[in-house]
Amino acid sequence: MTQLALVIDLNVCVGCQACVTSCKEWNTSGAAGTMGDENPYGVDPSGTFFNRVQTFEVGSYPDTQTVHFPKSCLHCEDPPCVPVCPTGASYKRAADGIVLVDYDKCIGCKYCSWACPYGARELDVQQKVMKKCTLCVDRIYDASLPERDRKPACVLACPTSARLFGDVHDPDSQVSNAIRDFGGYALMPEWGTHPANHYLPRRRTEIAVHAEELLRVDNPLKVDGKLPRPAQGEPSLDDVTSW
Repeated sequence: MTQLALVIDLNVCVGCQACVTSCKEWNTSGAAGTMGDENPYGVDPSGTFFNRVQTFEVGSYPDTQTVHFPKSCLHCEDPPCVPVCPTGASYKRAADGIVLVDYDKCIGCKYCSWACPYGARELDVQQKVMKKCTLCVDRIYDASLPERDRKPACVLACPTSARLFGDVHDPDSQVSNAIRDFGGYALMPEWGTHPANHYLPRRRTEIAVHAEELLRVDNPLKVDGKLPRPAQGEPSLDDVTSW
């Protein structure tokens, strides 16, 4: 059985928020309908997002690191949000394992958000329904798009390729290989929800630096020990720059 999911590489995520903005842009004008932002710059902002990036520090001074942790619906293989829904609005598709919400059935009771241990459900205060990541289901099956574009908006927007998309049940898929090669893990496995989304842990990157790379070939100080000076006829920086 197919299980589509995201694999997020924490080693290369730079917290640029490109996944957040691209997700918001695509879904607010798609099948999810308007995803409101009320009083976004005020004291009590309210907004609906399918994907958020949490940033925090780890370690003890002076050996500290900044971690950017993207989080959205994990499309659990045993989603607790589904059986608690009194109207059947929350459901898991058998064909691809994506967990979705039928907005026509949702009454905004928030039972699913209470059942979700990951905080992945959000109430749209304008439409009064619960919303969450859909893995851009309206995009990945759109035959009018080129094959390369049939991926979630967040995956296409990531500048560092920190987000991978595919079938985690296929042992030969890109996501399965990444999980296997880099020790990918599921978030909070103790809850027994079996999240489909996985994370690749941060790892130390070794950089080989050669002695010859430490010397600039075009270093002017290497020639006469003096800083470079423009010719008398050339304009100065003040002539060509507007401060």
